[in-house]
Amino acid sequence: MDKEIILPHNHHDSQSHDAIIASMPSGESITVVADALRHLGDPSRLKIFWLLCHTEECVADIAEYSGMSSPAVSHHLRLLKTAGLIVSRRDGKEMLYKAADSELASELHHIIERIAEISCPG
Repeated sequence: MDKEIILPHNHHDSQSHDAIIASMPSGESITVVADALRHLGDPSRLKIFWLLCHTEECVADIAEYSGMSSPAVSHHLRLLKTAGLIVSRRDGKEMLYKAADSELASELHHIIERIAEISCPG
């Protein structure tokens, strides 16, 4: 049985209140979004993620594009991959990275572009 919530200040009618409570996201779904946003909270990771939404690249090229060292890029890639925002594949001796083919990665990509008022290249 659900615990009845008694609000200190009731600003809604009971039907609105019930709809809000019924629509509240689960802890698990909020955690997924919070983790993704936490990982994109760093400007370097945000830039790398945006780049990988448009192209598949190796560490050396990402480092060149971003002006960072390869070890720094590798660190950021590891965090983005852990968050499920990017994926990698091996091509010979190189590891190539790109944005994950997921709804979360796609939505975040579009949000970044809307907020920054930029558009996809090409």
